[in-house]
Amino acid sequence: MNGDPLDPVAALRTPACDLLGVRYPIVQTGMGWVAGARLTAATSAAGGLGILASATMTYDQLLAAIREVKDRTGNAFGVNLRSNHADVERFVDLMIKEQIRVASFAQAPNAALVAKLRDGGIVTMPTVAAPRHAEKVAAMGVDAVIAQGQEGGGHTGSIPTSLLLPQVTAQVDIPVMGAGGFHDGRGLIAAMAWGAAGVAMGTRFLLTKESTVPDHVKERYLVAALTDTVVTRAIDGAPQRVIRTDLVDRLDGRIGPMAAARAVANALRLRKLTSTSLADLLREGVAMKRNGEMSWAQVAMAANAPMLTRATMVEGRLEAGILPTGQVTGLIEALPTVAELIEGMVAEAIATLADLAGRVRGPDSVTRPGSELPLR
Repeated sequence: MNGDPLDPVAALRTPACDLLGVRYPIVQTGMGWVAGARLTAATSAAGGLGILASATMTYDQLLAAIREVKDRTGNAFGVNLRSNHADVERFVDLMIKEQIRVASFAQAPNAALVAKLRDGGIVTMPTVAAPRHAEKVAAMGVDAVIAQGQEGGGHTGSIPTSLLLPQVTAQVDIPVMGAGGFHDGRGLIAAMAWGAAGVAMGTRFLLTKESTVPDHVKERYLVAALTDTVVTRAIDGAPQRVIRTDLVDRLDGRIGPMAAARAVANALRLRKLTSTSLADLLREGVAMKRNGEMSWAQVAMAANAPMLTRATMVEGRLEAGILPTGQVTGLIEALPTVAELIEGMVAEAIATLADLAGRVRGPDSVTRPGSELPLR
């Protein structure tokens, strides 16, 4: 941290700020069906980095979303990509043409994609869940990583954030953003103390006014306790943290013929929504099987998973879908605007720094700023 600890821009300025082109080292992750133009633009306009989720978009939808974000703010933003998406090359070409600042990945990109993005002037920032994964992508030439601990929502690893971040930051020499369990200014300072260059949050941004998730679905998140989430492989074959529901209980451990048949039917529905050809869908399935060592039944479930998320996040059908979430949902009690969230986080981070300085130097050496704590 550089500068006067009471100056928020100087105190919170890390290498990630210059790399990502942001005022504050706070990233809104690219959540499928959630991170659209409105949420992304609001985050970037407030000084963080908003990221569009492209995996469930067509090429034309992504172009429209990029243009809408640009109409709403002139600040930097990113696009989240799926490396085995049938249109990923066209998406990258579009991002280069539109001069998008950041490409993020929920899974490791391949070296060719990283090189193409770098040659196009785009910062590449994949998410990792283990130190060895961070080393692997750093060797590919990525510019930064998001290290997500097991508290994180959606696909997640097995190492707690408090243990993962110090390990990753010690092993790679690129900016590391911490994810998993972050929602306030104290968490931002904790991440920086562990060596991170900032934080990336999904659930906290999902639960804001600009998020287009239906209000009654947001309410379900707000009433969840810290113990109401579960990590399951039943959704798509990979560990995924969701709110525990009757549907999740029924799915857990039951990837049988009928479940696989329903998954295939939903995968075909997704194909129509995203204008994916049957050949491309099959190619993606083969890529999933090869990369993840999954059975064909699990591949069918993986193709089905976006529709289970769409049922809740878009259609508002709590009984028919899943609720991907970080464990932090149990601590969130309010739905601020994105600007209120970021302003509150920054104020609490500065207050926390002042408080820590006071504890170290003595109570008379630092004046604590009088600011409101963030909405949680």
